[in-house]
Amino acid sequence: MNQYLKTDEWKIIENGFNPENHRASESIFSIGNGNMGQRANFEEKYSGSTLQGSYIAGVYYPDKTRVGWWKNGYPEYYAKVLNAANWIGIQISIDGEELDLAVCQTREFIRELNMKEGTLKRSFVATMPSGKEIKADIIRFVSMVDKEAGAIRYQITPLNFSGKIKVHAYIDGDVKNEDSNYNEKFWNGVNKGVQGNSGFVTLETKKTAFQVCTAMNLKILANGKELQLNFETDATTKYIGSAAELNVQQKQELTILKYAVNLSSENHPKAQIEKNAQDVLQRVIEKGFDTLLTEHIEAWAKKWEDSDIVIEGDPAAQQGIRFNIFQLHQTYTGDDPRLNIGPKGFTGEKYGGSTYWDTEAYCLSFFMNTAGHHVAKNLLVYRYNHLQKAIENAEKLGFSDGAALYPMVTMNGEECHNEWEITFEEIHRNGAIAYAIYNYIRHTNDKDYLSDFGLEVLVAIARFWKQRVNFSEEKKKFVILGVTGPNEYENNVNNNWYTNFIAGWCMEYTLESAEYVKKSNPVRYKELVQKMNFDEARETTDWQNIIKNMYYPEDNNLGVFLQQDGFMDKEQILVKDLDPKIRPINQHWSWDRILRSVFIKQADVLQGLYFFEHKFDLETIKKNYDFYEARTVHESSLSPCVHSILAAKTGNIEKAYELYLRTSRLDLDDYNREVAEGLHITSMAGTWMSIVEGFGGMRVIGDQLHFNPLIPDEWSSYSFHIRFRGRLLYVTTTHNEITIRLVRGEKVNLVVHGKDFEVDKNRDVILKK
Repeated sequence: MNQYLKTDEWKIIENGFNPENHRASESIFSIGNGNMGQRANFEEKYSGSTLQGSYIAGVYYPDKTRVGWWKNGYPEYYAKVLNAANWIGIQISIDGEELDLAVCQTREFIRELNMKEGTLKRSFVATMPSGKEIKADIIRFVSMVDKEAGAIRYQITPLNFSGKIKVHAYIDGDVKNEDSNYNEKFWNGVNKGVQGNSGFVTLETKKTAFQVCTAMNLKILANGKELQLNFETDATTKYIGSAAELNVQQKQELTILKYAVNLSSENHPKAQIEKNAQDVLQRVIEKGFDTLLTEHIEAWAKKWEDSDIVIEGDPAAQQGIRFNIFQLHQTYTGDDPRLNIGPKGFTGEKYGGSTYWDTEAYCLSFFMNTAGHHVAKNLLVYRYNHLQKAIENAEKLGFSDGAALYPMVTMNGEECHNEWEITFEEIHRNGAIAYAIYNYIRHTNDKDYLSDFGLEVLVAIARFWKQRVNFSEEKKKFVILGVTGPNEYENNVNNNWYTNFIAGWCMEYTLESAEYVKKSNPVRYKELVQKMNFDEARETTDWQNIIKNMYYPEDNNLGVFLQQDGFMDKEQILVKDLDPKIRPINQHWSWDRILRSVFIKQADVLQGLYFFEHKFDLETIKKNYDFYEARTVHESSLSPCVHSILAAKTGNIEKAYELYLRTSRLDLDDYNREVAEGLHITSMAGTWMSIVEGFGGMRVIGDQLHFNPLIPDEWSSYSFHIRFRGRLLYVTTTHNEITIRLVRGEKVNLVVHGKDFEVDKNRDVILKK
């Protein structure tokens, strides 16, 4: 771990500048608005280690898959989230000396992410090599109202001198991805223009031909008044700059305002993109910095109104959950059904792609319960819109007759992950997509989704599982061979329990869904049968046979389900016996050693028990939890939250709290020593789950909402909102009582600790402990 940040309930604060932490801070202090985002790079020059990162949603590059060999069905490309034009640049020179915190002596450095307001602030005093001292105060944000705009206010005060300060604002499109093959650059310059204090750069991606026009305006003020200056301009193919030099007096504050916009051809015709950029830029200039900021803060207040989780008595736990919620809202707003939730969001380049199974398994619940059912539905429709591509992905691997394999990683529905053991073998992702449909419908009661979209997806997934199993004469059961489960520390295994179980469940749920649509909407069902070429009698009989005869590995002596066949052949060493100096093991051990070890990146069995806990008794869940928790190193960001929820389920509140802190502060404390590469956005939804579903015990069972709240000793209370079928509920738990209030919507019957209650606007549910 690396705990260098101050604990504050609404802010992330870095006191003092340590270059060794800078890249980690660039990730942690990132800002975004669902449409664009920016790592916390310095505006001024920084010659130290940095990962410059500006990102535009939906813009990517299909980089040729780089492998030493080729296999049939292998993805042709790896989709990279592109580093786009650097719009924040403001170079500062003091009497010819450049401001560079890698060179200057720095004191009173504070970097602050205000999560309540959505702003990034920085202040410092820098001593130049000549001895001149300046004080700087900077605030930056990307607007939650004007989604294509960002703004910077950069204030400079000479402390011990009067002299000349040169301000050089620029847009630099000559950028590259750190993970690019052979240092290739992915943008071509299309057009540029600069005049006085304004300019633009239009870039186009190679191959995919996305265009992005980035435009800027620079204003310099003294004593609150804009100065009329002569600006020098410069330009190259992918770069424009505008500079002015002026005399400043000691202790005189200079204010620099920079407005910038990023417009994508995803949202604007290419023929109009430059004009539209100028129009949007002019609109934000006319609003002015203060109005833009006020509107932005108000928009964040509305987001926090329904999604905040309040923890009393534990500032570190409070800071952790708010950081996770903040980053989720920055990454995805649900406004555009073409977009999804990237695993690094707008905070880094690693992993590529915009969509993993993480969205369906983890993120759906958060957005469904905090942002609204329409946002969750957009996430499902995103997959429906990619159904034909999923069928084509399956065809590349030899499947037929409408079977679909959704990609592990994608931008446009095509598989673009470049590791064979994941591309070919992590087929459990199909199950998460089916589970998301089930999860959405049970929460929202939007059963029409099945006839409108869902049944087509479910049938295609069931067809895949039917073709992927084979009958074992030895076992007299259907088996699934050669897979990788969520636990990527075991590859190419046979009969992964989780994969087998979710495959059988998918076919079972497809049968139920088909029967429901057939009865509730026979006309639509007939249309779907024809559209899907669905041989109802034959296909449903096949699925029923597989469901009845699926093989599930287990150890009857231990009373646990097995990760896969042969798991007990491994040397059964426990995590507690590992030397902390070799953690995380993926940074110290060879892959061969990891694959042969018993240690688990994330426990597949527990993922299945979390999804389908209603199918298992508490004793079974507890036995499996105790067995696998002792062998899990939690080196997947998706792991601690599920363990925390199940620990709470089994009454192990101390372990649930320990793992909650791990999931909520995974990036803030850099547990896995990799935050410099970007944040773990999708697992952040698991942090929300670990409170609401773990400590809060929230479940939907049948048509009723259930709560079974617990509270850690470290907390005096915690509170959260839940949306449920047109209602908004507010749940507060203390050590003495549980209160449930209906904030919006009609009265509702719910179950708390096994007892039925009715809650309406005039009657809270209050349970004394």
